[in-house]
Amino acid sequence: MPSPTSEEQIVKLGKSNKRKYMMEKLSERIFLICALLSVVSLLLIVGFVFYKGSHPFVAEGYSFIDFLFGMDWVPSEDKFGVLPMIAASIFATLGALIIGVPIGLFTAIFLAEIAPKSAARLISPAVQLLAGIPSILYGVFGLAIIVPFLQNNLGLAKGQSLLAVILVLAIMMLPTVVTVAETAIRAVPRTYREGSLALGASEVGTIFKVVVPAAKSGIMAAIVLGLGRAIGETMAVILVAGNSLVLPTSLTDSVRPLTTNIALEMGYAFGTHQDMLFATGIVLFSFILLLNFVLAKIASKGGN
Repeated sequence: MPSPTSEEQIVKLGKSNKRKYMMEKLSERIFLICALLSVVSLLLIVGFVFYKGSHPFVAEGYSFIDFLFGMDWVPSEDKFGVLPMIAASIFATLGALIIGVPIGLFTAIFLAEIAPKSAARLISPAVQLLAGIPSILYGVFGLAIIVPFLQNNLGLAKGQSLLAVILVLAIMMLPTVVTVAETAIRAVPRTYREGSLALGASEVGTIFKVVVPAAKSGIMAAIVLGLGRAIGETMAVILVAGNSLVLPTSLTDSVRPLTTNIALEMGYAFGTHQDMLFATGIVLFSFILLLNFVLAKIASKGGN
């Protein structure tokens, strides 16, 4: 028969376990609420944009085809065509990817595999610091340095052009691509490297034939995040794009991407004009989803 002291200990232990289980259930519910808040916030944002953006086509009879492939954006004349802006966004994003991804990937490889520890400790924080610079300062840098450089070397009248947008966006992508890709490369087990070197492969061959393929998923995540930074940037692009509503035919043309159009006109737009700007947001959102889907397909095929 247990002593009174043992009974008290059992009662205390039962109360302690009960409190512990209650705290666990409470923690689970808090975590669930936080997760649901994230999902609900996403649904509310997407739902509101699609509701406002679809209104002109559902209630007012505007043609979505004319909206997508129209060449003229003149709200005062009831003309809403976003093809020049779609082309500008596509060209600017692809150009930034072509320049920024190789530079970012090679920098990540250098920091993770080749650089001495002293150099890596100096360069890595500097690259990460780039991510904390406000986007407007990138735009000011582009306007003060890149635009005059293009004017003096390419003979452009303004210098604010698609090429300037590409260069600014490529610079803005670098910290995201470098940081995420470096983390993915460092996560590759050292046994992969040691096995490749033991079989007679060179250090460079090991990096590009063993380490980089093993870190492919993390590198693709870096590209997707860099892509989101490039296509969603607004303020820096406004300063260097020139904001001309024409279909770009060369890198020296002034352009107005989708994000820039929304930022420039949303402050004074109303009625159908405002709804068409939300429709522009739908196009931008769909564009991001499509590019992410394509990159995911490329990554999955590369792993087969």
